[in-house]
Amino acid sequence: MDEILAENARRVVQLEQGGYDPLTGEGCWGERVEVAGSRIPVAVLARYPDYASLPPLEQERRRIEEDFEYWCVRCVTIKDKMSGSNVPLRLNRPQRRLLAAMEEQRVAGRPVRVILLKARQWGGSTLVQMYLAWMQLVRHHGWNSLICGHKHITSKGIKRMYNLLLRHYPRELLDDESQPLRFAKLEGQPNVQQIEQRDCLVLTGSSRSEDVARGYDIAMAHLSEVAYWQESPLHSPDDVVRSVCGSVALKADTVIVLESTANGVGDYFHDEWLRACQDRSDKVPVFVPWYEIDIYRFPVDDPSALWEQMDEYERELWHDGRTLEQINWYHAKRREYRTHELMMAEYPSTSSEAFATSGNNPFPREQLDRLQRDCTVAPLLKGDIQADGQRGLPAKRGIHLVEASNGLLNVWELPERHTAVTVRYVVVVDVGGRWEGSDYSVIAVWRMRDRMRPPAIVAQWRGHIDHDQLGWKSMQLAKFYNDAALVIESNTLTNEAARAGESDYILQSVSQVYGRVYRRDGKSLGFHTNVKTKRMAVTALIEAVRDHSYIERDLDAVNEMRDYRECNGRYGARQGKHDDILMTRAIGLLVMQDECLADGMTPLPDASLSQNTGVFLPA
Repeated sequence: MDEILAENARRVVQLEQGGYDPLTGEGCWGERVEVAGSRIPVAVLARYPDYASLPPLEQERRRIEEDFEYWCVRCVTIKDKMSGSNVPLRLNRPQRRLLAAMEEQRVAGRPVRVILLKARQWGGSTLVQMYLAWMQLVRHHGWNSLICGHKHITSKGIKRMYNLLLRHYPRELLDDESQPLRFAKLEGQPNVQQIEQRDCLVLTGSSRSEDVARGYDIAMAHLSEVAYWQESPLHSPDDVVRSVCGSVALKADTVIVLESTANGVGDYFHDEWLRACQDRSDKVPVFVPWYEIDIYRFPVDDPSALWEQMDEYERELWHDGRTLEQINWYHAKRREYRTHELMMAEYPSTSSEAFATSGNNPFPREQLDRLQRDCTVAPLLKGDIQADGQRGLPAKRGIHLVEASNGLLNVWELPERHTAVTVRYVVVVDVGGRWEGSDYSVIAVWRMRDRMRPPAIVAQWRGHIDHDQLGWKSMQLAKFYNDAALVIESNTLTNEAARAGESDYILQSVSQVYGRVYRRDGKSLGFHTNVKTKRMAVTALIEAVRDHSYIERDLDAVNEMRDYRECNGRYGARQGKHDDILMTRAIGLLVMQDECLADGMTPLPDASLSQNTGVFLPA
């Protein structure tokens, strides 16, 4: 225990070391030089070489143009959340880290673009809004801004911070000391406020309006709680953000910040966060874990008792460098929550914990994090598959891949041919709707297990398409991948096409041209998903994820698993989410348990597979 206490004392000192004083510039961001006892940004001297000889008030006026942290403590008044009092804005550690991400871009002459994944109670929205205010009140005239929340009341709440700033702004640092800063309404435009002294506008809007920024020259946008923006077939966050970004020029000192607490996975904000983390976005990702927030610490009266009470997760926090005081706070806070997953969603240690939603997910977060690590390999090819014809025998001839940047087919591995042992594949089809807004259709290509490798996803097509075209496309992929077994989930075909009599026609047409189509009971074409077989398939997937016994390649598959639920003994996606990719994994793993699959033989009857005992005829 003595060694633990000694290490903890070292960590506490490390947390406290490094003074911070924005008035003197100690511990502030960026390259600085000392002038008259203060450390000021080098950019100030670059703009004003005579800075040292200026009167003190003129020095302040020059310094606030380049020193945001000094401007905050000197000019910005906020309401302290703990005391309720009005106090100067002195940036805390998480705010300084967010500022660094923004200033690195600005000082380099680049547009400032950030996506912020927020935890609780550290002032992320405050920092963003004050940064925009600094641009408007100090650095530029006519620099219009937009505040857009998931509801209009959210935008108005952010603007109230701006009002407090204007009311308490020191007049001696204004361009015209006789004219205090204030908002003025524009007639007939209730959501637009003007600051006449700076010739700029502050717009407030809601994500429910895609035209929130149209018609205005916007230089900056603060998009708040983006994970909660509503999505429907006629309205999406993507449309709103595209409209806003189209109004902001791609030039220096423009700012776009998307910020939100997490709301599960698979939504627009989560997708944008992952794009930024993979360096496929214009935005810099910023996440602040709970332990970087100074208020989340409790004194430890009995270190030995705390150490004995710590579970495996809390021991991992210690091994990751947390102090006993931080762990003591976490240990006590967990008691407020029914499950640890709910605690992690509110006070995450990692970004993946932030996107956790509830405790009734059959796929543990740690297992999905491990599975996700397989999804870092970019596809060898993005495009589509084509043949001499679109249906019938011509659809079976001249099959080849075509590359297209907007294609719906991703290929991670090409079929392995000319090897000593024939590599076997299985193609699984989950049938979705024809139209945008409906469930997607998915064609997943599996490489089957061999003596050296676990099964793996090697290709996938996902999109909306007519069902007959889906059948032929899946056949072409099966043929291309070494005459793979073709498993088409038949429920959607049966349910949607029964009135038109299409179901049997589509499946029979494909099977007449391509013999290796799955038949349940050796008779009826297609894999039938019911309550029993769905549970069996999902159970196979749960086991495979737990044992890490298959290789996933598509991040969206992992996202669907993160949003999957078990409720009253039934499995399904969370409301508003999809499980089409997930089901191609579950069905594929269940079907591949059949040892006769690779030989194209009719398997012996198996009561556990009931309706789905399959047969594959030679191609």
